[in-house]
Amino acid sequence: MPKMKTRSAVAKRFRVTGGGKVLYKKQGLRHILTKKSSKRKGNLRATGVLSDVEAKRVKGMLPYS
Repeated sequence: MPKMKTRSAVAKRFRVTGGGKVLYKKQGLRHILTKKSSKRKGNLRATGVLSDVEAKRVKGMLPYS
C-alpha cells in the first residue's frame, strides 16, 4: 500500500501535540500593529488550541498524526 499524502497547507499551519490537541498561530499580527494595544498583541503571540470539532477535521488532512 502506498504512503498517504499529507495536505501541505495544513501541515504548515497546524501542529499536533502528544495528547492529540491541535495548535495554531493566531492571525492578525502581520501589519497595522500601531492601533493594536500591547495586551492584544501579546495575546495574539500565544498559540491557540483548536476546538474538538475543528481538530477532527484538521487531523483528517494530516494522516500520520
